[in-house]
Amino acid sequence: MFSTPNLVTLFRIAMAPILVWLLLDTGPAASTAAAGVFFVATLSDYFDGYLARSYDAVTTLGKFLDPMADKLIVITALVMLVGMARAPHVPSWMVVVLVSREIMVTGLRAVAAAEGLIVGAEELGKYKMALQSIALHGLLLHYTYFHVDFFAAGMFILWLSMLVSVWSAIDYYVRVFVALRPEPVSSSKRAAG
Repeated sequence: MFSTPNLVTLFRIAMAPILVWLLLDTGPAASTAAAGVFFVATLSDYFDGYLARSYDAVTTLGKFLDPMADKLIVITALVMLVGMARAPHVPSWMVVVLVSREIMVTGLRAVAAAEGLIVGAEELGKYKMALQSIALHGLLLHYTYFHVDFFAAGMFILWLSMLVSVWSAIDYYVRVFVALRPEPVSSSKRAAG
């Protein structure tokens, strides 16, 4: 249970309340610190997977915690960005779309697993996560540094992320429904029965 990869994942989960605390302040210093915390969380996601695969330390708990930690840190950032008292801010409807997608895919994944079907993450899901991470770094920084408007850049990438997110959810649903669809009974089997 307390393998090194799982400890790294638990560390990532523990970063969510730190992110909340930092984002209670709307100033540039807190925004930069929040982006730094999110960056460390993003690195830890890569690091725990690398450790688990390299040292054959993949556990059932890790398979559960790792995607949950990813969702927790991303959803924490999105929700806090919507509620911040600064302008401009992330539109709440976008966050509803992104969070709804995560809940729906996680629910469908549970249904599929209960039926003995394991549907792994596809490339689209990986692109979605990468785009969300990049967008959130910009949105957390929020301010203009070195003539770069990080909020505008983050919003542009969040739009791309949302499109890929919806596309990947549709793809996932289609793959699961096709795999779970009962086999049609042929007319010769019906006549014999």
